Amino acid sequence: MSLGACRLKKSVLVSVLGLLASLSFISCYSSPKKNPPSGLPDRVLVSQGVTSTQTSGSLVVIDAFNDTIPRVSPLGAGSSPGLMAVSPSLNIAAAFDSSSNTVFAVDTTTESSIGNVRLHGATSSFVIPTSNPIGFAAVPAAAINGFSFIGAVEEMNFSGGGLITSIAVSNAETVISNSGASQLLVFSNDSNSVTVLSPAAAVPPVDTSCLSNPPNAVCTIVPGFDRPVYGIINGNTAYILNCGPQCGGVRASVMVFDLPSLTITSTIPVDAATWALLNGSTLYVAGTSPTNHACTGQTTAATTCGRLDILDLTSGTVTGSVVITDGYHWRMDLNADGQLFIGSHTCTNIGNINNPTGGEIRGCLTIYRTTDGSLFFPPDNGDVNALQGFTSRQVEYVAENGNLRVYELPQDILLINDFLPQGNINIVGYVRDLKAIDFF
Repeated sequence: MSLGACRLKKSVLVSVLGLLASLSFISCYSSPKKNPPSGLPDRVLVSQGVTSTQTSGSLVVIDAFNDTIPRVSPLGAGSSPGLMAVSPSLNIAAAFDSSSNTVFAVDTTTESSIGNVRLHGATSSFVIPTSNPIGFAAVPAAAINGFSFIGAVEEMNFSGGGLITSIAVSNAETVISNSGASQLLVFSNDSNSVTVLSPAAAVPPVDTSCLSNPPNAVCTIVPGFDRPVYGIINGNTAYILNCGPQCGGVRASVMVFDLPSLTITSTIPVDAATWALLNGSTLYVAGTSPTNHACTGQTTAATTCGRLDILDLTSGTVTGSVVITDGYHWRMDLNADGQLFIGSHTCTNIGNINNPTGGEIRGCLTIYRTTDGSLFFPPDNGDVNALQGFTSRQVEYVAENGNLRVYELPQDILLINDFLPQGNINIVGYVRDLKAIDFF
């Protein structure tokens, strides 16, 4: 579950006591407060790119206690930082600079640079699995000398400033890790297999174990999937999302994958699957089906809609399906008020938020209330690049169409049709990602 609590304004009144009671099962992370040089106990880092000869992109520090930009120098992260990742303990944050194919890492305690690592190409997926300054990036265009195909998972040593090993994996698009980084699951474009890596056994500087009769100590290629694109690891179990028809496959589903034995133990069919969020024994799965995409039950000018399927993992069944905005879904956040924020990119935009005419305005964001199944489609346009909620504040940060929006939920109301308090935090440049770097 993301660190989150949101605020959204209104269509119906709710009982605060009832809402809190229904959500009493949600647990929150806690950690001793840091004492960083900025003196801010509740910080969010925002990656922004600026097209200017005078200004470069950076990681902007936000005071998330009052939604302001403090007088704190931004942290350097190249000229066009975008995708971000944080370690589980939040001591390390990193951002990928697309202008140089470099990942820049910072120590969040000291608010200073750890180092940077240049990759052999662009990445849209990297992880920092532990509190150590080590990360793994999927680089689909990385060239492997002596082989005709391209792709690798590259192990980064931020404190050492270089790559440890490039592990050849054809068209490696997405990488996820277990909690100790002993196993990596790699998803490749247009593949029906999942590659499982044991990076500790890889031989630097280039390991070609996946090309040399796997399975072996480094690499196992597991077939039997249907265009797998993402997964969530929970202990010794991974829930693998089969994109199916949306990605040129046959059938969308969630496959339960046992990590010790590397076997598929069950399959749960869904409407579509490109992203998911796990909350206890409930898995929320979103995607856009190329066949089942009608906007039934909604009053909208959109002719194509996505689907949110709700899975009970105890019974292995789909218990509900909800019509949401379309696009390629790739972000979710569930906050302590039971609001599930679902974001996509390349969706159907309706109306124009910058030139409203009084008609429908709709973009790539859906908000689903898990306690009663109600939906809200905020009046905004553009791709949703990031979502971040908090446990101690009823606020949700949404990076949409390059803007940092703030959604707020007063205690006595549930849904809102505008942005509070001032709509957005005015950051110069295009907001590409954001991460909370304190537990709050």
